[in-house]
Amino acid sequence: MTEIAAVPESHLDLLDVQTAAMATIGKDGRLQITAIWFYYEPAEGILKMWLLDSRQKSRNLHANPATTIFIMDPKNAFRTLELRCRAEFAEDPELTAMAGIAKKYEVTDFSIFDEPGDTRSAVFLYPEKVVSLDLPPLGWDDVTPK
Repeated sequence: MTEIAAVPESHLDLLDVQTAAMATIGKDGRLQITAIWFYYEPAEGILKMWLLDSRQKSRNLHANPATTIFIMDPKNAFRTLELRCRAEFAEDPELTAMAGIAKKYEVTDFSIFDEPGDTRSAVFLYPEKVVSLDLPPLGWDDVTPK
């Protein structure tokens, strides 16, 4: 297994944001990008998701486990975190992915998002490369949105 790349301490707070962008590779080779909910497991250094199996991102990850998570600081668009990861559909009998998502987003019943017959899987993301940015443009004293 590839070593897990660490998120720099300066950017750990970005893992608490509500939504990240996730890029997967579609069967035509083009990127498919979607907003996702996720949970960061600091003890393991990985992200966990609880995905509907019927969604395009799940199908893409089954075909090609390469994915990138991109998080932009909501207060400073020039402070970002990019996690290039390997995805794994994981055995999760203790439902740690669901529990982490449920706690972070205060959702106790995921069935409100599901259609009849939908199934879900735990997906663990193992960061292989981490790119962080914290460089406001020169001459800008304040990058906070007005």
